[in-house]
Amino acid sequence: MTQEQQRLQDTTTHLIPWKKFGPYLTERQWGTVREDYSPDGNAWDYVSHDMARSKAYRWGEEGLGGISDDQQLLCFSVALWNGVDKQLKERLFGLTNGQGNHGEDVKELYYYLDSTPTHSYMKMLYKYPQRKFPYRKLIEANARRSRQEPEFELLDTGVFDKSRYFDVFVEYAKAGPEDILIKVTVHNRGPKRATVQVLPQLWFRNTWSWEYGAKRPHMHQSQPGAVHAEHPLLGHYHLYCDDAPRLLFCDNDTNGARLYGQPAEAEGHYFKDGINDFVVEGDEEAINPEQTGTKAAAQYVLSVGAGEARTVRLRLSQPWQDAPFADFDHLFWTRQQEANEFYDCLQESLPAEAGADARNVQRQAFAGMLWSKQYYYYDVSKWLDGDQAGENVSGDYRRRGRNSNWRHLYNADIISMPDKWEYPWYAAWDLAFHCVPLAMVDAEFAKNQLRLLVQDRYMHPSGQLPAYEWNLNDVNPPVHAWATWRVYKMDAKLNDGRGDRAFLESVFHKLALNFTWWVNRKDRDERNIFEGGFLGLDNIGVFDRSAPLPTGGKIEQSDGTSWMAMFALNMMRMALELAKTNPVYQEMAGKFFEHFLYIADAMTRGGDGRFNLWDEEDGFYYDVLHTPDGARTRLKVRSIVGLIPLFAVEVIDEELLNSMPEFTERARWLIDNRPHLAQLVSRWQEPGKGARHLLGLLRRSRLKRLLARMLDETEFLADYGIRALSRYHQEHPYIFSTAEADFTVQYVPGEAESSMFGGNSNWRGPIWFPINYLIVESLQRYFFYYDNKFKVECPTGSGNYLNLQEVAMELASRLTKILLKDEKGRRPAFGQDELLQTDPNFKDYLLFHEYFHGDDGHGLGANHQTGWTGLIVRLLQQRAYS
Repeated sequence: MTQEQQRLQDTTTHLIPWKKFGPYLTERQWGTVREDYSPDGNAWDYVSHDMARSKAYRWGEEGLGGISDDQQLLCFSVALWNGVDKQLKERLFGLTNGQGNHGEDVKELYYYLDSTPTHSYMKMLYKYPQRKFPYRKLIEANARRSRQEPEFELLDTGVFDKSRYFDVFVEYAKAGPEDILIKVTVHNRGPKRATVQVLPQLWFRNTWSWEYGAKRPHMHQSQPGAVHAEHPLLGHYHLYCDDAPRLLFCDNDTNGARLYGQPAEAEGHYFKDGINDFVVEGDEEAINPEQTGTKAAAQYVLSVGAGEARTVRLRLSQPWQDAPFADFDHLFWTRQQEANEFYDCLQESLPAEAGADARNVQRQAFAGMLWSKQYYYYDVSKWLDGDQAGENVSGDYRRRGRNSNWRHLYNADIISMPDKWEYPWYAAWDLAFHCVPLAMVDAEFAKNQLRLLVQDRYMHPSGQLPAYEWNLNDVNPPVHAWATWRVYKMDAKLNDGRGDRAFLESVFHKLALNFTWWVNRKDRDERNIFEGGFLGLDNIGVFDRSAPLPTGGKIEQSDGTSWMAMFALNMMRMALELAKTNPVYQEMAGKFFEHFLYIADAMTRGGDGRFNLWDEEDGFYYDVLHTPDGARTRLKVRSIVGLIPLFAVEVIDEELLNSMPEFTERARWLIDNRPHLAQLVSRWQEPGKGARHLLGLLRRSRLKRLLARMLDETEFLADYGIRALSRYHQEHPYIFSTAEADFTVQYVPGEAESSMFGGNSNWRGPIWFPINYLIVESLQRYFFYYDNKFKVECPTGSGNYLNLQEVAMELASRLTKILLKDEKGRRPAFGQDELLQTDPNFKDYLLFHEYFHGDDGHGLGANHQTGWTGLIVRLLQQRAYS
């Protein structure tokens, strides 16, 4: 057992709080729903990037490369100043949804390079220009660009030309759970000596401005270069700053004079932006000369020669340290070695031929996932009603508006975020995908994440899971059961086959409520045809499925119905597992088995037996538009909506069936007495390899036809995975005409060219890791049943026949090579950018984009969405076993 594994075990079994401090600051608190108290719900404008330095936040804190405790009461991050910017670089800059030509978009270069699961060692990199940061140029250039043009990026501004920038590495190493060593190393990559100010900042989250009588915490200089921080809940902490720099103090309070034109506060009050105003504007009155407040910074002025580096050392500790830097370097080296040992152990299964690059990609993917934890605080009832004190007031609009039917929701937890700048809030289906790779390094954390969303203070009393803060009512694909079962199995494998049944059982019961919510709310006509609405796939539909249809009526969804079939099989499989020790679950397994059969029947014969979702002529599944006049029309868009039926597949061993007499009897009764259902289920009565039984929506013939389309390089199969939309629609767009307008779906491999759904929610063909991952996994399950008896042409028309495991590994290979170096040392994800591809200070630092170009594989969308793109860690591991 490595030292990091021991720390993980101690965290769980001995309750040693190794995770009390971690990277729990968000990267963007401004522009979020939580901080929006506007009368019209315009979150992006209510608190802007420019306002952020002066406004005390209500619900959380942000910072550059920062950490906090697990209740985000005490925060630490790094601020920088190059001597020419008009403000400190203490938060990441990006475009709002209305400013970007493809929606919101962070415009910075930063990388998460390393982290252990207890955060005993962490490392990140921020690239800081020596020239003036081009805020205005980025806004104006993107405003001039249309949706048909690429985004104007930071590298396009020329601010990094001639390598005139600093590489700022921020590292943390824990001497103990509440004793953290901090190292900030600045490399001058430019040709000349340059000066930079490094300002490590320590502050308390403002918890005292919102309720009358709340006690204010306190910081003061205790000795030269040392800050004493005292909080009524946390107790005492000390920040030691090597070389005794000047300490600057102010308060984490809103500067009402700057933001709202309010009269200046009483003399002696120092606002949140005081340190900024002192450093940038030379305003001596902005900081407290008494060396006290609720926010402090250490001022280091570093002159760094060309090609040289300077390091700043600090230590944040609860216990007093007489000699804080005596053992600093040795402890840091020790934690780095322990991190290496942890990942060396984890990566033992990667074959030698995978090489150092694959290990680097996997380790940085883990780092991105672990750095993307965030303290997420949102009390909807309090948010709707407003606060006792302060400027956060309420009104009739708020009480009736966004999220007003989620008053029960109270979140105050460490949660895995999709992207802490672009998506600094949890999303139900994103989180499910995150938990699968997270379980490889910290199964307890993954299990706890899955537990969170089904807790009473998250799940709606109706059984609905919260989607995301912009609209908690929205509907995400029901993948929570799939993730729960996968994490359970992964955890059992790590524990010599001993599964955590308490975890499985507790989540299963809550998911049974969620399943019932879907059945009651999304099967409008009780025909087992589901209308999920958004389902994460608004990118490829003819209409906005979350809004009333322009034709009236409804859409019978291939994807919504298939997700529910998958959900039913996931629940059945969990019930069978629980029935091994408690036979009562056999009845529940039978219920979900029966529900799956009725969904399969509806998918095949239509909800009323007249018009189904399968098109025999095309060999594909389509959505069906049902209009008020009773007419039904297949919306013949070849998209991943038609591939999702692949995901509803399960294989059961004969041995398991023999041990479940009540379930087996129920299954046989259904098959004997409902023959129209039995004939729909693939090979249930014909055991395959090793006497296994197959449950799936696709019979052999349909599976073959669907895969022929999916593996066709003129349609779905790209060099880098499966496209979201068939390339057939590039030359043959699908057009649906109404009396008012024509609705067109056309293949676009990259960013959207339409604004139908607003923002950046209009993708028309890129490659998505989560959908591709589910395809790979589903093919593996089909192979588990068919073995080598079922082969398909891959690619279609090539004459090369592969079994389904080989097809799965071919897809995994295509996906992973997006981020891996090719034979020329280039990464497809970096596109044509020569700096990223060839510069030694760029080429081995990875970004994990939200999605990837459908033809050339370059990265698009949010560029730190390691959450679901982090699935690459599993794909790399699976390739090792192929």
